[in-house]
Amino acid sequence: MHFDLPDLRLFIHIAESPSLTQGARKAFLSPAAASARIKALESQLGSRLLYRDSRGVELTPAGQRLLQHARLIMRQVDYLKSEFTEYGTDAAGHMRIFANTTAVTEFLPEVLAGFLAERPGVTVDLQERLSRDIVRGVLDGAADLGIIAGPVQAPGLQVLHFSTDRLVLAVPLGHALAQRQSVSFADTLAYQHIGLHEGSTLLSFLREQVEKLGGNLALRIQVSSFEAICRMIEGGVGIGIIPESAARRHSRTMQLAILQLDEAWAVRERSMLVRELDALPGSVRALIDRLNQGV
Repeated sequence: MHFDLPDLRLFIHIAESPSLTQGARKAFLSPAAASARIKALESQLGSRLLYRDSRGVELTPAGQRLLQHARLIMRQVDYLKSEFTEYGTDAAGHMRIFANTTAVTEFLPEVLAGFLAERPGVTVDLQERLSRDIVRGVLDGAADLGIIAGPVQAPGLQVLHFSTDRLVLAVPLGHALAQRQSVSFADTLAYQHIGLHEGSTLLSFLREQVEKLGGNLALRIQVSSFEAICRMIEGGVGIGIIPESAARRHSRTMQLAILQLDEAWAVRERSMLVRELDALPGSVRALIDRLNQGV
């Protein structure tokens, strides 16, 4: 059985697009040519890969399996190319990172700014994802590196711990809780919270904890960053649970009181997820080394 790399790349484009036409456009092919190639691929595999209708395309179970393998194959091809560029083993290449909310909004921008400034030949695709999607993305080969916080179940992956943060409660000065040193999560549910946007890893995690308590998380407003949460808290809009690193930084310029959370899950171990460290291209290993130096 023979596979052409352009056909595998075309299949990935189509699978990641809402329609065959858009997938074909990404591969610089006409829809007719792309359809013919997919049909030839289906004939070769003896399996239908796509369901086609007026709304677009959907992967069949066989298509899902091929997508996983195709991504891994193309990722290895990209790794091979990056290892033999004129820039050297860690100064060029492209990497895709799936990371949680704290990583994307708090420490990765600063880390990546210095890292990329030193390596003009490196490009990065950074995407915020939920924890389960980060694990799945690295397993499937959709991402080179995953960054996650808290306990992680990732069989088949290498888990590399690199720092520790904790979740705290931030309240406005003068709030009923402001004079306390610590508080339980259950006690905070009596007040209105400021939360992150839908789809953020932190909001999803807090909702899971609320569900375990059988309580209700009263969200007064949802915003897009920890800075925005702190500004809302300072203004007396509500209270919020955020990483301590963010709370301490913003408390230097805002009027906030910070309380420890009396919960074991408040301590958040940060970890990097990879399929196989030694098989990664030099640029990804160099970024991992940078993160290991401290955040």
